[in-house]
Amino acid sequence: MGGFVKPAIFVIGSTFIAWFSRASLRDIRSHGFYRFFAWEAMLALVLINIEYWFVEPFSPHQIIAWVLLLVSLLMVIAGFSLLRKGISDESRGDPALLDWEKTTELVTTGVYRYIRHPLYSSLLFLTWGVFFKYLSWVGLTLAALATLFLYMTARIEEAENIEYWEAEYQSYMKTTKMFVPFMF
Repeated sequence: MGGFVKPAIFVIGSTFIAWFSRASLRDIRSHGFYRFFAWEAMLALVLINIEYWFVEPFSPHQIIAWVLLLVSLLMVIAGFSLLRKGISDESRGDPALLDWEKTTELVTTGVYRYIRHPLYSSLLFLTWGVFFKYLSWVGLTLAALATLFLYMTARIEEAENIEYWEAEYQSYMKTTKMFVPFMF
C-alpha cells in the first residue's frame, strides 16, 4: 500500500471506532472505554501486517496465524449466536452498552458454559493471529497492548455484570474461565 493509504485507513477506521464507542469514551469506568483502545491497537496491527498476509503461506508462523484466525472466527460466531438469545432489553439504560450487551438473561450455555467472554476471546485470537502473520517488535507491542486492554475490558465488564446479576454472576464466574476453556 502506498505511503498515505495506511495512515488514511487508520484515520477512517479510528473515526468509525470512535463513533461506535462514543458513549463509552465518556466514561473511563465503562468496559467500552478500554475496548476502544484494544480495537485501535488491533487496527494498527492489521495495517502493519496486511502486506504479509499471504507471504510464505506454509511457514510455521503463517500456519499458527491461520489456526488462531480460524479459532477467532469460530468464537465470534458461537458467542454472538448465543448472546442474542440472552434477550436484549432497552430497559438496561446504560448508554455505554451496545445493543447486544443489553441482555437481561445471563447466557451460560454453549461456549459460555466454559468461558465468560467468547467475543473478547475471539478478539484475542484475532490479535495474535494477525501478529503471527509477520513477527516484529512493533507487532508484539501492539498485540500486547491489545491483550492488556481486552483483559481490562473483561475485568470491568465483570464488575458491571456482578452489579447487574449479583450472586448469579459470581457463581457463574466460579465455574468458568475468562478467555480460554479450562486454562484462563
